[in-house]
Amino acid sequence: MFRKILIANRGEIACRVMRTAKRMGIRTVAVYSDADRDALHVEQADESHRIGPPAAAESYLNIDAIIDAAKKSGAEAIHPGYGFLSENEDFAAACKKAGIVFIGPTPEAIAAMGDKSAAKRLMEKAGVPLVPGYHGDDQSPALLEKEAARIGFPVLIKPSAGGGGKGMRVVQDNKGFASALEGAQREAKSSFGDARVLIERYLDRPRHIEMQVFGDTHGNVLHLFERDCSVQRRHQKVIEEAPAPNFTKRAEMGAAAAAAAKAIGYTGAGTVEFIAEQDGRFYFMEMNTRLQVEHPVTEMITGLDLVELQLRVAAGERLPITQEQIKVRGHAIEARIYAEDPNRDFLPSTGRLVHVAFPQQARVDTGVEPGAQITPWYDPMIAKLIVHGDDRATALGKMVAALGDTHIAGVATNVEFLRRICESAAFAKADLDTGLIERNRAELFRPRGDVPREVLAAVALAELAHEEETARKSAEHSGDRHSPWHQVDGWRLNEESHHDFVFTDVSAEHRVRVAFGDAGRKLSIDGHPYEPGSSRAESVRDGKSWHIFHEGVRWTLALKEELGGLDLDTSSGSLAAPMPGRVIKLFVQAGAKVKKGDALLTLEAMKMEHTITAPADGTVKEIHYAAGEQVLEGAKLIKVQ
Repeated sequence: MFRKILIANRGEIACRVMRTAKRMGIRTVAVYSDADRDALHVEQADESHRIGPPAAAESYLNIDAIIDAAKKSGAEAIHPGYGFLSENEDFAAACKKAGIVFIGPTPEAIAAMGDKSAAKRLMEKAGVPLVPGYHGDDQSPALLEKEAARIGFPVLIKPSAGGGGKGMRVVQDNKGFASALEGAQREAKSSFGDARVLIERYLDRPRHIEMQVFGDTHGNVLHLFERDCSVQRRHQKVIEEAPAPNFTKRAEMGAAAAAAAKAIGYTGAGTVEFIAEQDGRFYFMEMNTRLQVEHPVTEMITGLDLVELQLRVAAGERLPITQEQIKVRGHAIEARIYAEDPNRDFLPSTGRLVHVAFPQQARVDTGVEPGAQITPWYDPMIAKLIVHGDDRATALGKMVAALGDTHIAGVATNVEFLRRICESAAFAKADLDTGLIERNRAELFRPRGDVPREVLAAVALAELAHEEETARKSAEHSGDRHSPWHQVDGWRLNEESHHDFVFTDVSAEHRVRVAFGDAGRKLSIDGHPYEPGSSRAESVRDGKSWHIFHEGVRWTLALKEELGGLDLDTSSGSLAAPMPGRVIKLFVQAGAKVKKGDALLTLEAMKMEHTITAPADGTVKEIHYAAGEQVLEGAKLIKVQ
């Protein structure tokens, strides 16, 4: 077994690999960019090496820098995690050339599955069922449009060299094909350095079901059962579970996945992904030649540590189990927590994590801690919650509770949205397909309603306690510790002793009075008496704002200064960048007439594209940035009159 390994990754997967390595007595080496100098994975490693500036292309995708770090540290092997260089055949070959073990498949196996079109042709020869589509080398727009018409709309355009949903476009008819193709090719080129695409028939209400496979260097290949990954936003998974509920084709899919792995002489951990129809028929979609983000649910139902199996296979050992020995035990669900705002089309959120508290009743895989920065440089995933139960209903109940006990402040998150999914009728009865979120949009994106009175009471008492503590500290450092000016009980001559607070949320002001009397404090909210109930809330201060966690929901309220006030000019028509990024395409010129909803420009940030649209009919008066330029959050991009 290896004595020391380097993890060529960051965040939660780097911490996850380290956890198993340390349990096995293997020393770990972290690599980091300047943006990750103080990251948790650097802190947890036995040693660490800088590999470049924040941009991934100059750090986590820099093969030479990572190989150099491995040599300097004396690491015998490199674990690539997922993303970045994990499916890069050149990286696997560079490791081999340097005499360092790549903890993954061979460069040849990566190459065979890295090109989605070639992989489908290979799978067809191996007898694995395929979705009708076009996977050819001719990429001329005219031919691709002709093939789309032959396949029959709606069709799905996918990057040949990609994954993770990036660059994918659903096209309903030939009218929108040309623009969708251009966008898919542009994003494919930006994300993967390869603009080629493939076209497939878009299935109605498909399920995304994948099969975990493992191979060793002695010719043994087995599968570790299936996972359902149908719950997705923007073609990216947010909730996964194992085994797939209401799925009767496990034996057939397992055999197909094993045949796919054997066809390329696969070694290590891999996932064969299928798209399945509601009646159970399934088709090969792609093979990911690495560990998956959702691997913990497989670990939960099998009792196996997949990272340990990776390390043992890479060290030349045989798989320690046979297919017959692997059994399904109960049910597991994973929820991915992202720094993003579901109500703004899942726009990623950046900033400092003011407060992070995870539940005790779930497995938590994370790469952050309180005070960590969510930057625009990398994927905005904060953590994964994984729960296990004897059956699906039990696991689902545990997940709802775990999400309710997950408290994160400082950035927008999808925690409340994930809980709504788990509580939805469709998910509860396993009515699953990749359109579940869109089909249930009214339920999942319903208005939150008014701020609960319990929350307003909690924030008022929290602010009062903060002021009392501030006054106490001030008194300790003053010349007269007993001065009445240090009191915050709202004392007034010949009047009731009370303290008034005004808190604002996104849409309203709320007035809370805390009255002080012989019988204790009494509260009134917006002029009405309030009697505290039995519900509890947790309060976290963030500058002049408070984050209140109550019954699974985070409310953010700002304390309004008595003499404060800010007039915002909302008539200028200036459109600001919602986050730091790079302008990759302009759709208009100054002087152009636009209609509400027209695309103005496309911004690329955190590995995703965001199109800025006209908020109303008007005329483009000013354009402040050109394609290719970087912009900061809040930068004025375009002015529309």
